[in-house]
This record gives sequence, structure tokens and C-alpha cells, in this order.
Amino acid sequence: HVLAVFTGKANCPYYAKAELLADYLQANLPDFRVHKITKHPDKWEEWLHDICEMNGWEHKRSPIIWRELLDRGGKGLLLGGVNDFLEYAQHYYGITSTMLSEEMLDIAEENLQAHIEIEKEEEEIKSLINPLQIWITSASAPTCYHLIPLLASGEVFGMTTEISIHLLDTDQFKEALCGIVMEAEDMAFPLLRSVSKHTEIEEAFFQADVIIVLDDILFKHEVPLLEDCIREMSEICRVYAHLIEKNAKSGVRVISAGKTFVNLKAMMIMTYGPSIKPENIIALATFWESAAKAMLARKLNINAAGVKDVIIWGNVTGWSYIDFSHAKICGYDSAIWGPPDFSRPLCNVIYDGSQICSEFLSAQNSLSSREYHCVGMSPAHAVATVLRYWYHGSPPGEIVSVGILTEGQFCVPEGIVFSMPVRFQNGSWEVMTDLEVNETTQEILGLLTHDLIQEKLIALKKIKEMRPYRDGKITS
Repeated sequence: HVLAVFTGKANCPYYAKAELLADYLQANLPDFRVHKITKHPDKWEEWLHDICEMNGWEHKRSPIIWRELLDRGGKGLLLGGVNDFLEYAQHYYGITSTMLSEEMLDIAEENLQAHIEIEKEEEEIKSLINPLQIWITSASAPTCYHLIPLLASGEVFGMTTEISIHLLDTDQFKEALCGIVMEAEDMAFPLLRSVSKHTEIEEAFFQADVIIVLDDILFKHEVPLLEDCIREMSEICRVYAHLIEKNAKSGVRVISAGKTFVNLKAMMIMTYGPSIKPENIIALATFWESAAKAMLARKLNINAAGVKDVIIWGNVTGWSYIDFSHAKICGYDSAIWGPPDFSRPLCNVIYDGSQICSEFLSAQNSLSSREYHCVGMSPAHAVATVLRYWYHGSPPGEIVSVGILTEGQFCVPEGIVFSMPVRFQNGSWEVMTDLEVNETTQEILGLLTHDLIQEKLIALKKIKEMRPYRDGKITS
């Protein structure tokens, strides 16, 4: 009895050739059995390295074929690649393959598409069995209170995806967390598998799929030094980054939110957590983007949903620039009308764009007050909106502002977290580098980088002054 194990890249034509010959042997030989393991091209190299290391084999290409006992156990006997298997089949069974190269390529492409579909189905099934693990830090904040119903409604992750929510805060807010947990349970959301509170920092982010960081430096009566604030935030992020690397899933997505140092928090988590994928850490700018749209809508007497493509550049909760140059207006009462999706450039509707910017800056100062922070409804909606876009894609053609790690886009220096226009699709985002930026905006972008570079330099200086993280504490 022979059990042959065939493993290869899903898009490998040589794997396709060996696979079809193996199917023929299994169909015509009573004692020949086949077990297939197909791997996505992106995962193949790592998987091949691991299987060879485990069995002491030397093999570099797809496919890899070995023999096992019929009940599949113990170390297998390596046959080799496709040519080795063809020789084996010819020698023992007098059978070979006459498949042409074009046929091999066609079947390899079919194999890849089938593999992708199977993986997608498995992920959907897994999501039904294993709920998404959502962790929220500083969970006693009002934003979290308003965020839970949005996440549990099904509109963010999908109407078939169950979630578990974990609320993390310090021990002094334990009673508040208990109240939030009880209220969430009482609402009996069908998709909310569980909601729990955590005050022990070492428990944080266990098996996390999504982490929402709401920590803020709250200014009281005295005016603190900028360096002290940056140091305090850096210490928090260092603890979080260590625990994310230790406890969270490898593909965890992190949203830095709040009303202070949003860009810096994302930057510090990337710095302290080098194994966390930087593209999976973003700074939330959607709140200010929505606030700008609402202010503009009030001025034009239209629904805020009719304002599109306002861009927030730079330091979301610091020195930022509200760019109306690409904004479009839908549903504006004028002599020009069209179908429901008809839009007009803002510059064709309103004359003085600079006045709008100055009015928004005044409104922004009002929104940053402590009283506004106690409401939390708009920031919660902003978090939920970006998560929905991240998982299901942003509206086609629309611009979303997000703080991301720069790679030189729009002539912004590399290595800082900078808010800029992106689009979400297929579970990831991409910067809209094809967007035209006028000279005035380009000059402003150059000025905006100074704020973030200074924050980064101060934070890096503080890093050198701090001793390593030990036992859930930072020492300096």
C-alpha cells in the first residue's frame, strides 16, 4: 500500500502535472492513495522551509512529494519533485505524463482560483465558529460606550460575523467597566458572543484581531510640557506594543484614536513593535473629516452626507490642514440639477474657500474642549466607519483620510505617520498617489511635516533614556 503526499504552490504548473498523474494512478491502482496539500504562493516558501527542517530534507522547489504509511504517521520518505515522481511512476507502474506546457499553465491557474475560493470559504466558516476578538483600551471613555452598539450591530464586520469585545482600563475604572459590560449584555445583540472587562495589563490583547487605542493625555488646569506628554504617551505605547507582539494575532489591525497624539501613538506602536505589520496600524482622521463636512454642509444648507472628498493632511490632533480643493457637493439647491449621485466641485458652488478653512479651525478648537470629549458619539462613529471600510472597502471613488506610515508619497518625508488620502479595498488600503496636489497644498504639506518630525525626535530621545520593559512596568 502506497500513500503519496503531494504539496505545491497553487499556481505551480509542475504541481498540476504531478497532481493529475497521481489522480490517474489512484483511479487505476487499488493500492495507490493520494493526499494533496495546496499552498497559496505567498505562504509556500515558509511552509516548505518548515516541513523540510522538521523532516531533515533538502528541497527548494514546488512541488515536494513524499511517501507515508497508509495511515499517515511518522517521518515520510522523500521522493522529490515532479521529475522524481515521473521517474518513480515510470519505473514502478510503467505510466508517465504527456501533458503539454499550455495545459499545465491552464490547470495551474484554475488551481490557484479554486484555492483562493476554498480559503475564502474556510475563513467565512471560521468567522462563524471563532468570533472576531475586539480589544478597546481606555474603555471607560465615552467613545467606547457609544462604540459598542455600532460594533455589535453587524454593520461594521458583517451580519454573519460574531464578535467578542474586551474592555481594558486601569483598576480605578473597574466599576465603570462592570456597568458597560452589564448594559451590553442586557441589549442582547445576536452577534455579540461575549463582552468582558480587563484591568490586568498582562492579559491585554490576547488573540486580538482588532485593537482600538483610545488612550489620551488629558490636560487639566496646569499646562504640561510637550516633552512630558510625549514621554507619558510613549511609555503607554511601549507597554501596548510589547503585549500586542506577545498576545495578539499576527494580522492584528490597530486603530489609534482619541483627541491627543493620535499620529504619535501609531508611530510609537510601530517603533516598539517591529513585528507588527506597519500597514496594519493607522491613525484615525475620519472624525475631523466628518466634522469638516458637517460644518460645510451647515454653511450650504445641505445634508452632511452630500459632502464628499474633504482631505485631512498631517498631524490629525496637532498641526493639520483641511483641504477642500477636491471636495464635491451632492444635493445642493441651485439652478443645476442631476440624478441622485450627481455632484459638483465645491469651487463651483462657493467662492471663498479660505473663509471656510478659518471657520473650521475655530470650530475645531471648540470640538477639542473637555466638554466635547465627554460626548463621544462622533468619535465612535468615526472608528466604526473606518473599520467597516477596512473590512468591506470604502465607497468607490471616494477619498478617506487616514494617518499612515509614509514612504515618500506627495513628497512627505519617509518614516512619519502622516494623514493623507487613501482608499480601502480587499481588506487593505492604498494611498491615492494619483491625486493631483496644487502648489499651495504642496507647500503646506512641507510645513506640516515639521510638527511630526519634532514629535518623533522627542519620542526617540526619550526611548534612549528609558530602560527595558519588565513585568508589565516601565522603568526610567
